[in-house]
Amino acid sequence: MMTLVLVASVLIGVSLGTLGGGGSILTVPILVYLAGQDTKEAIATSLFVVGVTSMVGLIPHARAGRVRRRTGLTFGAVGMVGAYGGGRLAEYIPATVLLVAFALMTLATAAAMLRKSRKAKAAEPAHTELPVKHVVVEGLVVGAVTGLVGSGGGFLVVPALALLGGLPVSVAVGTSLLVIAMQSFSGLAGHLSGVTIDWNVALMVTGAAVIGSLIGSRFAGRIPQDTLRKAFGWFVVVMGVFVLGRQLPHAVWADPLTWTGIGLAAATAVTWGAVRARRPRPATDAPQVGSRESAAHP
Repeated sequence: MMTLVLVASVLIGVSLGTLGGGGSILTVPILVYLAGQDTKEAIATSLFVVGVTSMVGLIPHARAGRVRRRTGLTFGAVGMVGAYGGGRLAEYIPATVLLVAFALMTLATAAAMLRKSRKAKAAEPAHTELPVKHVVVEGLVVGAVTGLVGSGGGFLVVPALALLGGLPVSVAVGTSLLVIAMQSFSGLAGHLSGVTIDWNVALMVTGAAVIGSLIGSRFAGRIPQDTLRKAFGWFVVVMGVFVLGRQLPHAVWADPLTWTGIGLAAATAVTWGAVRARRPRPATDAPQVGSRESAAHP
């Protein structure tokens, strides 16, 4: 079984190396359902694994100039406060509630990954550093979520840096690794007050994840990000549904109201997607008539 755990752990690093997030979404289920750890130990261990793996994955991004240090350090420092608080709070929350919250965060992350944002395509990097007021708000929220359920860091940080800060996606990915590492270790400190970690398992999983991050960093520029993000997004959907299904009682799934709600949510999502697809897109790439005429008649 440990061999299967280590093989699966390589995917943790691959995800972090190519997408700048997703490590904790894989780590917690691997530790709970494959390694047999209890929920709180798995969340704490995942913070250690993701923190170390993010630090290793940060190195090639920093060498390539894809890290905004001031934004990353400020975001990470604020996030550490929220992460430590979330880690301490987790001690008083039942394990089942934490896993349900983790599953819901996983599904929300998958929805964000699969959503085709026009803003992301139209955005141009307006400045190189994220405004401080955005850093404080986003850092506290993301840090608290990361510390509480051990998930949600990377795929919340990257959009914040790319959309709010106007950073190129590659730079947002690199900078997010710095933020994730800082938040993960702070969240781990909060959890250690009430959780004991099996360090043998933690170090083995971390080693496999580090190998995966090195592999992922090599393929990051060769695989189309949209294709990779969508494929991983659907995988995250399956994992989130699996975790949620294991935690919710059978009576919930047998209730007709549950399936009615699921059906309405699915119909709403499909309808909304169809409406968005029919909306006319601004012709940002169309050449201007005046510019063509002036070029023809200088």
